[in-house]
Order: sequence, then C-alpha cells, then structure tokens
Amino acid sequence: MRYLDEFRDGQAARSLAAEIGRVTTRPWNLMEVCGGQTHAIVKFGIDELLPKAITLIHGPGCPVCVTPLEIIDKAIEIAARPEVIFCSFGDMLRVPGSTTDLLSVKAGGGDVRMVYSPLDAVKLAEQNPARQVVFFGVGFETTAPATAMAVFQAASKGLGNFSLLVSHVRVPPALEAILSSPDCRVQGFLAAGHVCAVMGFWEYVPIAQQYHVPIVVTGFEPTDILQGILRCVQQLESGRAEVDNQYARAVCREGNRPAQDLLRRVFRVVPRKWRGVGEIPNSGLGLAGEYAAFDAERRFGLADHHVEEPAECLSGLVLQGRIKPHECPAFGTRCTPEHPLGATMVSSEGACAAYYRYRRHP
Repeated sequence: MRYLDEFRDGQAARSLAAEIGRVTTRPWNLMEVCGGQTHAIVKFGIDELLPKAITLIHGPGCPVCVTPLEIIDKAIEIAARPEVIFCSFGDMLRVPGSTTDLLSVKAGGGDVRMVYSPLDAVKLAEQNPARQVVFFGVGFETTAPATAMAVFQAASKGLGNFSLLVSHVRVPPALEAILSSPDCRVQGFLAAGHVCAVMGFWEYVPIAQQYHVPIVVTGFEPTDILQGILRCVQQLESGRAEVDNQYARAVCREGNRPAQDLLRRVFRVVPRKWRGVGEIPNSGLGLAGEYAAFDAERRFGLADHHVEEPAECLSGLVLQGRIKPHECPAFGTRCTPEHPLGATMVSSEGACAAYYRYRRHP
C-alpha cells in the first residue's frame, strides 16, 4: 500500500476503511463497474484495507476490453487499405486481433493515426477529400457524445469520405445481464461516475428495484471509492436497495440532457457483443437510419464478419468477475503487456494490466 501512503488523503482513506469494518456484520460481494476504479483499487491497495468480509469483484468496465475480437479484426482490415486514413484513440492500437494489431498495421505502412478527439478525424476528412477517413468509435456513454458530434458535423459538411466503425456500449444492460446470470454473486454495485455524468443515474433506479441491489454512483479517488463502498454496505446491512450518488460534485440524476439528445438523434440502441461475455440485448449504439451512410462496416462490406475468441485467454472470466487476473494460467508468463493475449492486459483500464503493474503474483 505504498501508493496509499503517498496519497494526499491517505489518512482519510484509512479512516473510511475502519468505518466500513465497524458497520460490516456479514460477508458482502460488491462489483466496481469501471476499469478506472479497478486500477485505483489495486494501485492503492483499497481491497487490502477492507475487512475480509468485503469482496470486491472487478466488473466489465473497460470499454477497450469489451470491444469484441471481430470488431478489432474489422478495424485492422479497414486500416490496411491504401485508400484509408484510420483514426483511433491510442489505447486501441495495441489491442490484439486474431493475428495482429493496429500498431503493427501502422508499422507495415498503413495510415493509422492516433487522435485525441473524433473531431480530429472530421478535419482530416476535410483536408484529404481523395482519401477515406474512418474513426474507430469505442467506449461507454462517456465518449459516445463526441463520436455523435463527429458524425453530425460530417453530415452537415457533406463529407462523403468520412465513416465510423462503431463499437459503443451501454452500461445499464450490462448490469442487468450480470444480475440475471444464475451464478451471479454481486450484491451491490459501484457505478461509474463519468458515465453517470453524461447519462445521469435515473436508468439505474428500476434495476436497483427489480433486483434489489444497491447501486452507488462513485468517483475515482481512493476516498471516493471507499465512501461508495461504505454507502453500499450501509444499505446492505439495513436491507435497502437504492441508487445513491456519492459523486454529487460531478453527477446529477438527469445527467447531461443536450448530450443525451445528440445521442438519441445520431444513434439507435442495438444488441452488442461484448468481448469474452457474449451478446447483450440493447447494450450497444449503432448509427440511426439518417446517418447509416456513415457506417464503415457497410461501406467496406464487413457487416457479416464473425470470429471466435481464443481459448487460452480467460479475459472473459475476468470481465465477468468470475476469476481474478492472477488466477489465469497465462498471466505474467504467456500474457504480458508486451505480448498480450487479450485486451485486459494491454488496456490502460484493464484489470489484468492493473494486477501486472501494481500487484505481481507468483
């Protein structure tokens, strides 16, 4: 817990952990939804501060990690085409496909560019009218509005050489899929604060009521996470199942309404396959009919491409919270950040990457 000792509110964090120990009278299993929260938990040793009765389960909260293998393969095939400028956030470049990754395509001569905003890809389409510019739209509801704005602007400018390879996913259906599983162990959730900053938390209320699980919207600092755990445990101990907002400094119930309006205009809700998990109904965003011409899968004839996940990589079990990363036989040996078998080892929010960096296991 060296990093916690260096944290500016380390003593406050330890006090919160002690309070959690005081109110806990029986075992509880909590899942943090966001990969950023997972990294903070592992880095600062938050799980080691908690009483043994509290088990933290790492959820599928890394958008890079849940992007299905077939979408990665489609991205690689598109990026390798000579007429294409392929744009992506940097965290997707080393995610392995079936045989290679986007960084290797770039090394082999493909025009693969790391951008900081989807709007950068729109500018490239304006500047390169003879080239096809494709943006790789990946992420939860947090990043989807910026992708929607890029498509909206491309349509407004009449950019026929811009398209989107979309793999955006939605969090609430994933929580329902976890809770409806017959072997679900989750008794409470720490919801991702940045997702709720966009979408609010009103969608979580019927989930908490139907499955009788507390859901606490939580931030990313150690004290945020520990406060979220404390509030979740307090509900469980008293038999309540409500949506609570620990992250009130950034989140309100309604969320960002203009961003939601833009999402509804540009996208439609679709089924989406999650890497290592499978297809979850209503968990994805696809382009609405008005913007279907900007769909890169259709433009490049890749809509029906499907592949199987590699058997050796157990990232699906990690993403479902069924095993810890170090329980995978390949962890730290055949699977490392330099030579990853799956996205959970290479992503900046992946659970396997967190365990490899901060908590080596024999």
